[in-house]
Amino acid sequence: MVGKADLVYFFVSDMDRAVAFYRDVLELELGYRSGEEWAQLGAGSIQVGLHGAGSGPVRTGGTLAFTVADLDAAKAKLVSRGVEVGHEGGGEGLGPRFVEFNDPDGNVLALFEYEEHA
Repeated sequence: MVGKADLVYFFVSDMDRAVAFYRDVLELELGYRSGEEWAQLGAGSIQVGLHGAGSGPVRTGGTLAFTVADLDAAKAKLVSRGVEVGHEGGGEGLGPRFVEFNDPDGNVLALFEYEEHA
């Protein structure tokens, strides 16, 4: 019934701050931006949309997870860029290792490192 995931979007209170976070901290490529209303960034097989909240409240929810080859290096890079890392877990037979963190508006993001199987 449904196809592949194409887009995940978040409402944001400050478009400049949100674009800077996803582009400069997470290194996603900005596809396009329409003022304070919308921005879209490439994230592999899906797109990340940023929807300006305007004068309304910011709606938070959901978790967007990115895969990484080296979780420790990726975590260190986030911390070096001022991101506070939250919950960590997984590994050792408990699924992929992961770490969670938040974007500037409190949306939950995660990095997942899957074990290589020979």
